[in-house]
Amino acid sequence: MSQDSQHPAIEIIRPLPNGARVRHALFDFDGTLSLIREGWQGVMADLMVEALSAAPQPQEPAALAQYVSELIHQTTGQATILQMARLAQDVAGRGGDALSAEQYKGQFRDRLALRIADRLGRLRAGQIAAGALLVPGSLQVLEMLDAKGVVCSLASGTDHHDVLAENAQLGLAPFFGERVYGARNDQFHISKAQAMAKILDEYQLAGEELLVVGDGVVEIEEAKKVGAIAVGVALDELNGSGVDPRKRASLIAAGADAVVPDFQQIEGLAGYLFPA
Repeated sequence: MSQDSQHPAIEIIRPLPNGARVRHALFDFDGTLSLIREGWQGVMADLMVEALSAAPQPQEPAALAQYVSELIHQTTGQATILQMARLAQDVAGRGGDALSAEQYKGQFRDRLALRIADRLGRLRAGQIAAGALLVPGSLQVLEMLDAKGVVCSLASGTDHHDVLAENAQLGLAPFFGERVYGARNDQFHISKAQAMAKILDEYQLAGEELLVVGDGVVEIEEAKKVGAIAVGVALDELNGSGVDPRKRASLIAAGADAVVPDFQQIEGLAGYLFPA
């Protein structure tokens, strides 16, 4: 990862617009702040491969695994129900008897719950500190933004009630208050794109006054559509440190203005966002 000597540990793709002043920050949750669901991609991939392999017109195993991996990578940041709707569409397109998106989502939630049950149980019991399940430096970046007078919101493709609960368990709730937008199955659901539009309208912001921080292609692409500043988080979640090269490349291709592995070197990010 290349670094700007003035902003260590941050890869700057393009400088901020002249006079840009960040007033509001919208964060993704999983993989950007929280590591509770680390490994969810593998759980989803196993489910998708099983469903697609059972269809009458399956791909060769290696090609199918690659297809599923790329599909998940490109849709990270979407609501889970949309990813499962795509799975149902693909199964039907291969001649299979597809389940509903809701049924596939239920299977995914059940499998993921088994994977993360131990983490959540130990967190609730106080056997592990919340910091162990946070992207390094998460509290520091939120504290820095708060000190700068920046209002923070949270948007996630994970179910709303889970985001609320885990946000509180990780000690992040005070930074976001009621400004949390998770996936919902009712009329109150809003996508990340809608969350950005709502924030811009409610707070009367110019595009470059909104900072969007996330590890998924979806939120970075949507940020650039509205002229927001986009910072991609390319943490290697499996190892808990360093840069994931695939994430980095995708985030840059999606339009990220800067990329960080995490938030440990807060001075670099602060210097980029708030130049003297």
